[in-house]
Amino acid sequence: MVKRVFLFMLTNLMVIATISLVLNILGVHQYLQASGINVEALLLFCLIWGMGGSFISLFLSKWMAKMAMGVEVIDPRRAVGAEAELVDMVYRLARQAGLSKMPEVGIYDSPEVNAFATGPSRNNSLVAVSTGLLHHMNRDEVEGVLGHEVAHIANGDMVTMTLLQGIINAFVMFLSRVLAYVISMATRSDEEESGFPYVLHGILVFVFDILFTILGSLVVAWFSRYREYRADAGGARLAGKGKMIAALRRLKDYVEQVDNHAPSFASMKISNKEGILALFSTHPPLEKRIERLMQSA
Repeated sequence: MVKRVFLFMLTNLMVIATISLVLNILGVHQYLQASGINVEALLLFCLIWGMGGSFISLFLSKWMAKMAMGVEVIDPRRAVGAEAELVDMVYRLARQAGLSKMPEVGIYDSPEVNAFATGPSRNNSLVAVSTGLLHHMNRDEVEGVLGHEVAHIANGDMVTMTLLQGIINAFVMFLSRVLAYVISMATRSDEEESGFPYVLHGILVFVFDILFTILGSLVVAWFSRYREYRADAGGARLAGKGKMIAALRRLKDYVEQVDNHAPSFASMKISNKEGILALFSTHPPLEKRIERLMQSA
């Protein structure tokens, strides 16, 4: 746990340091000027912070997943038995999906029945399954799960989610600061006309950042649920509709058994229980996913 926390903090420090350096080089870190707000500088500031943080996280995603989840990557040249069968299954599905470079295949030690796919691109990806999944699922069900994860890679979901999150982040930062500036200027007293109310502006930016981030997360969660339905359909095409449905039904039996020691990777996993705030859920209910597959042609 200490190692994971340290890696998380180190990664975030690297992201902040990199973006701060770029902003200083470009000279856009000061968007509030004596003449007012510099919209061009603010827009560039928000784009660099919003998109930059998301894409740095994307480039580090595979490495972070291995570290955070303790994924042991299987060497395909030395794999034997069940590990060799797992690698062969992923490779076969990947070739069916039209991937030109095979994903890395790994196993992480966890009682949860789950799997995830990550990586910065279709040609640089990782498919990882839990020991709990391998223990509780039969071969057909495992193939259904792997088909779903390979479909995520083939659909380019990691990049698409990064783009969406980056745009949302940039929009949240820009709108928060513009509204904070307008309200700060509109509410300042006559005594403050010669200066800018920085304290009020900072408080408003903080409040608006939280509010708009919550609203933005609704959009991200909605698209995440959409991509899950799409990956289910892709898994059904690759592994077979019956195997995909069987995998989801098996997941229902273990939906409460989720490993939360790395919650930042929850949105990558095939199963995620629906909470009270369903609109913020990254995954649709398993019942709806099964129903949609059964109704599909």
